[in-house]
Amino acid sequence: MDKKENSILLETGTNELQVLEFVIAGNHFGINVAKVRELVRYQEVQRIPHSQPSVEGIVWSRDEIFTVVDLAKFMDFPASEDPSRDILIITDFNQMSVAFHVHKVDSIRRISWETVEKPSPAIYGDREGIVTGIAKLSDRIIALIDFEKIMYEITPSSSVGAHADEAEENPGHSNSLKPILIAEDSPMLNKMITDVLHKAGYQNIIKTSNGQEAWDYLQGVKDKPGSVACVITDIEMPRMDGHHLTKRIKEDRDLSKIPVVIFSSLITDVTMLKGKEVGADAQLSKPEIGQLVQTINRIISVMKKRGEIESLC
Repeated sequence: MDKKENSILLETGTNELQVLEFVIAGNHFGINVAKVRELVRYQEVQRIPHSQPSVEGIVWSRDEIFTVVDLAKFMDFPASEDPSRDILIITDFNQMSVAFHVHKVDSIRRISWETVEKPSPAIYGDREGIVTGIAKLSDRIIALIDFEKIMYEITPSSSVGAHADEAEENPGHSNSLKPILIAEDSPMLNKMITDVLHKAGYQNIIKTSNGQEAWDYLQGVKDKPGSVACVITDIEMPRMDGHHLTKRIKEDRDLSKIPVVIFSSLITDVTMLKGKEVGADAQLSKPEIGQLVQTINRIISVMKKRGEIESLC
């Protein structure tokens, strides 16, 4: 499977995703196919001294070097009984390419985000875990893994937080009271985006944890002009994803002028096209959090000049 195959798997804005199901120590997990470049048979790994415990080393594939992360070790699961039959899932997200070592790859599943539930708070307590959603199949469940969170724990310098200082401080911002609506299922990233916006002078932030919550909020304020000046949305979220949320906003007569910024780890050539199809005003990869503020400033400035900002929902 490669990116050309990924590009035709789903129509845009259907609120569905393709999940590659894989197995580690008999447990079933899933990764969004949009993050998968290719699958290769496990091969000999070049060990790197003093590397992070979950990092096996590096491999060479198709004239490119990839860091190999052992998911079983990261998850504290038993090692593979027969590594010669294992698989490396080579991924692209957050402007990184990483190979994840798994024990078996099962199949590709087409799943509606409406059927994906957040893990119970009893699992992780107050901590944010690496399982972002539970997909229910007829005969089993698949735990959707937050690969961004895994890489954040392994290499914090590659995360969004490492770029937070790129955002300009502007506490006296003229747009300080312009309401910004965030749809982001990661509490860590939701807080990080909010903190960066506060630092940049935006004080009126409405936080939601998925596209459905954001949509419900927008429906509740449709008759109140100026209630939302801009929407920032992730793509991968339970109940309603960011593409579907954007599509619904742009198809709604009362909401269509609200600018939507897609801020996601899944910004690739393919997803950029999908974002344009549903009407996104801007699309940024999650490490570019400094550019996020600049983009919002630019969009709101243009709309002010057009006299549109106060007439928004």
